[in-house]
Amino acid sequence: MNIERERRRRRWPAGLAVLVVGLGSYAAWRHLAQAAPAPQAQAAPAAKVPVTFTPVAKADYPVEVDGLGTVSPFKTVTVRSRVDGEITRVFFKQGQMVKQGDALVEIDKRPYQAALDQAVAKKAQDEASLRNDQLNLQRFQNLAQKSFESQQAVDTQQALVDQVKAQIEGDDAAIANARTNLDYTTIKAPFTGRTGFRQIDPGNIVHAADQNGIVTIAQLQPIAVQFTEPQDLLPAIARAFERGPAPVEALTSDGQTVLSRGTLAVIDNTVNQATGTISLKARFDNADNALWPGLSVDTRLLLDTLRQVLVVPEDAVQHGPSGLFAYVIGDDGKAVATPIQVSMSGNGRAVVSQGLTAGQKVVVSGQARLQNGAEVEARQLPSPDGKIADQAALPTGGDAGKAD
Repeated sequence: MNIERERRRRRWPAGLAVLVVGLGSYAAWRHLAQAAPAPQAQAAPAAKVPVTFTPVAKADYPVEVDGLGTVSPFKTVTVRSRVDGEITRVFFKQGQMVKQGDALVEIDKRPYQAALDQAVAKKAQDEASLRNDQLNLQRFQNLAQKSFESQQAVDTQQALVDQVKAQIEGDDAAIANARTNLDYTTIKAPFTGRTGFRQIDPGNIVHAADQNGIVTIAQLQPIAVQFTEPQDLLPAIARAFERGPAPVEALTSDGQTVLSRGTLAVIDNTVNQATGTISLKARFDNADNALWPGLSVDTRLLLDTLRQVLVVPEDAVQHGPSGLFAYVIGDDGKAVATPIQVSMSGNGRAVVSQGLTAGQKVVVSGQARLQNGAEVEARQLPSPDGKIADQAALPTGGDAGKAD
């Protein structure tokens, strides 16, 4: 019993030593496991920025100025009667296009026809008197040669013949006047144009002294647009006018749709000092009647054309703290912010005077996510017809430009 108890006493310190060694080993392993650095994850490459680009190209760039104008007829007339009488017939409809010489209104002809007939009859009477007086003059001259008639009688008869001749000339004038008045009874269109509202109906009496007309006619083909431009542009406008027909476009009030194309016709001879503007008038054929008197339109006057200059879309031009710049995509696929200078811009295009060369790729959309030197996923901007433009092509200009 004592021997067994002694064995147990000897086993206890040995077991405790084994336990202590095990706990120490576990603690050392945990310490080393926590101190060992975790394997690092592999860094993911930066994502490319999707952008759209277009090549810088040389093109003809039109220099144009915009303005505000009002359509007005080249000619407007209020048709009035030149004789008195009753209107018997009206040949036109309100708002109808009439040609020059078309009959508009007929006034009672009978009084004027009677006056013409009377003048013709008066002339016939005087011509008969003239023939008789000429015969008498011939007799007096024959008798005077034989000394059977005095020279005074011959002279008196000659004066009578001359007097009747003068009366006949007066008759011719009276006939012409009567015929003119008769012609006035048919009122005709003085030029080709569109009629307005009719002011007189058949059966009304009109007088030559009436202030209210019968109808108003406005010439629509050709038609005019009167507009203004700042006085500072007068020298450039004058040069364009002297070079030849300066093209002018009439557009809708939003400036998006061209209604008609014409040429500059008149430059006013004075500058409006109150507004500092010069008035201009352009002529349009208006074959399709797109322009109407009183219509407000935008105008675009071509002043000059810059030949083969560097042109980029206006969207490619960015504004920075140091001025204007554009993102240029290099051969390494990275976008670099390049300072540029723009001499003119307008209608979606800009003329670059410094900073770019033909053929470079400039970013036109996606700049908001770009940084200098960022890699890009570039897609070329399609041309207006939906095709990708050839970078070597040199497109011709067609949009308007304004000096900055």
